[in-house]
Amino acid sequence: MEFPIYLVIGSWRIHPHVLFESLSYFIGFRVYLWTRRPSEMSRLMSLQILAGTILGAALGAKLLFWLEDPLATWEQLRQLHFLWGGKTIVGGLLGGLIGVELTKKWIGWTRSTGDDFVYPLILGLFIGRIGCFLTGLDDHTYGTATTWFTGIDFGDGVRRHPTQLYEMVFLLALALLLIPLYRRSRAPLGGAAGSFYLSGRMFQWFMFGYLSFRFAVDFIKPTLHPYLGLNNIQLACLAGLAYYAWLLWFRGRVRRSSALRRDSKL
Repeated sequence: MEFPIYLVIGSWRIHPHVLFESLSYFIGFRVYLWTRRPSEMSRLMSLQILAGTILGAALGAKLLFWLEDPLATWEQLRQLHFLWGGKTIVGGLLGGLIGVELTKKWIGWTRSTGDDFVYPLILGLFIGRIGCFLTGLDDHTYGTATTWFTGIDFGDGVRRHPTQLYEMVFLLALALLLIPLYRRSRAPLGGAAGSFYLSGRMFQWFMFGYLSFRFAVDFIKPTLHPYLGLNNIQLACLAGLAYYAWLLWFRGRVRRSSALRRDSKL
């Protein structure tokens, strides 16, 4: 097999990364619009949160890429093609999260908005990784050399971990595991006039699961690991995992204790 694997349509040869990255954005957004739940949020608020998400994701993706090799980034500060030529999914997810939360505080929206993004994100990530795999060595998302039966030669005679395919399998498994939480997030609470939805838990588990996978799989990525044996992605994953562990366990326990105290006074 010769990489990159171009899609040929007549006289056109479309690069797989360009094609599948574009499809991931387009299809993911269309699925979000199709599946999002009814909300009392105004159109202006929706646009403000969307803008905060996009800006945060763009900045986070770039910042984490620059931290992959800080020395190289410093040496090439004036090389715009280097500074703008890369991005990271983990940085985009965490940056988008920060952008959303800051925007929600700014506009005064207190309810969770994350659950509606989970399956569109999983689908978008899955489609994007198809393009990463078909691009081969040029994409720099492959794994280290291996003798495992899963090893794939991307064109230079070395069998490597196809970490793009590992991630696609993980995303499918995660999508199945989240189905019960998806159903719960779709159950309206309250009366017909003032119904609302139990939100947030599904997105929290999605982020905890994805960040755990990325932390583990980056041990078999041929990237620099200058931070005490870890790389930039893994450090960001640890920060995100600490935050979501607090949300899922500590804050959840505090809320349950408060609910029990209220019930005991009734």
